[in-house]
Amino acid sequence: MIGYTMLGTSDLARARTFYDPLVTLLGAEVVEAYTSETRVWYGRGAKPAMLVITLPHDGRGASAGNGTMVALIAASRDVVDRVHAKALELGGADEGPPGVRGDDPDGFYGAYFRDPDGNKLAVFRVGPA
Repeated sequence: MIGYTMLGTSDLARARTFYDPLVTLLGAEVVEAYTSETRVWYGRGAKPAMLVITLPHDGRGASAGNGTMVALIAASRDVVDRVHAKALELGGADEGPPGVRGDDPDGFYGAYFRDPDGNKLAVFRVGPA
């Protein structure tokens, strides 16, 4: 259903330093065909769904949405752990360490963080360890 999701940044170079390594861990890459001086597109080839990090179109500073969060699917629990650790290493803020959420030990396993612009993200895996 979702074709792409955009998150604002006030500093695209800083955002790329943060997001490029994270999306690589998730099996995605920069989609050069759509990337420009004002935004970078991440995905698996040209297939939706994609994550776009962009300077705001109106020229004002980027701001994080209250109640807004983007959740990224990981291939394994190990990838959840690695993405969360890398996000913190790159200057992200911890919003919840990796772990099982809920009563099912084979269910939702996720971690939460904010990027340097304050956007909240989750990385998760559903299924057995």
